[in-house]
Amino acid sequence: MTETIEQPTEQGVSGAEIRLEKVTKKYPNTSAPAVEEFTMTIPAGKVVVFVGPSGCGKTTTMRMINRMVEPTSGTITIDGKDALHIDPDQLRRTIGYAIQQAGLFPHYTVAQNIGVVPGLLKWDKKRIADRVDEMMELVGLDPATFAHRLPRQLSGGQQQRVGVARALAADPPVLLMDEPFGAVDPITRGNLQDELMRLQAELGKTIVFVTHDFDEAVKLGDKIAVLGDRSSIQQYDTPDAILANPANDTVAGFVGAGASLKQLTLTRVRDVDYSTDQVLAVGDNERPAVVAEKLTKSGRTYALVLDARRRPQRWVHVRELVGKQSLDGVGRPVGDTVSTQSTLQDALEAILTEGGCAPVTGSRGELLGSIDINTVTSVIANVREEHGA
Repeated sequence: MTETIEQPTEQGVSGAEIRLEKVTKKYPNTSAPAVEEFTMTIPAGKVVVFVGPSGCGKTTTMRMINRMVEPTSGTITIDGKDALHIDPDQLRRTIGYAIQQAGLFPHYTVAQNIGVVPGLLKWDKKRIADRVDEMMELVGLDPATFAHRLPRQLSGGQQQRVGVARALAADPPVLLMDEPFGAVDPITRGNLQDELMRLQAELGKTIVFVTHDFDEAVKLGDKIAVLGDRSSIQQYDTPDAILANPANDTVAGFVGAGASLKQLTLTRVRDVDYSTDQVLAVGDNERPAVVAEKLTKSGRTYALVLDARRRPQRWVHVRELVGKQSLDGVGRPVGDTVSTQSTLQDALEAILTEGGCAPVTGSRGELLGSIDINTVTSVIANVREEHGA
């Protein structure tokens, strides 16, 4: 009898447990299997990251979960149901899938790309349209602005957001992500990672995430599986446990030098006392003379200019205000911000980019406060003391 994985009926339903038992994949005319007797339980509603060198079998292992690669032997169960007894097309429609460079259909609009799976599931047009708008809002893209654009009209980061929205559109319990942020610049990559953590906190999916970047694995994973040849599990544990006690030399090689400082990746901006009043924030419609007066009274030299939605736009020095009639175009653009989901490692990089202080933003990019180098260095000192580094 063919089984099915039930579609969640409400958004926010937690993910499904995945069990792989002695799963093997052997390709024809090869002497050794690509994956050999892989056994693992992936907890429901958690992010599990597969990290390992290129060619170790991590992507092949993940792709066997949705049967894009058919296992040679072994069993895979999702929410207690045998994945090998589910029609492959039906299985894939109940598992979200996001890949590097998004993999969007180039001749479909953003809205059409996001609505693909709901369409295959025979949702009615209004339900699909409502879901597309909901998903675009969820990943921070304004439907009125982006719904009718083609992928080539988007930045790399925007394309990846659409890819995530498409993967989540049918509200699947499981999301597979194959190095989805590997092709974007470091700042965009950090922002996308933060966005994924925000979404996961809200939605509680079961996410299997493949990367070769150990820092990314530490930042995103509830658990990390460090894999060797043929997807042999070198260590499967929480990030802090792996950082503190690498199981062998292979794992230690991934952890690398300065393991105690990597603990910064385990601490979020929301966990520290970032300032809510250190920066003088002003609206972009304020008169320069008024801003200069505020700077003088507060003893500051820089103001942070916000747009109408309170999103950081530019840093302006008091000297730049002389003789100006408006703030339009005055100052230098904000190069980097951090969200409350960002790690202190992200914050440190942003602080160095911004020259000593980085804006902290909320889920819609609005200013919440700022974080400076002193906050991060105090955490570093505490971590080094605790780990004897």
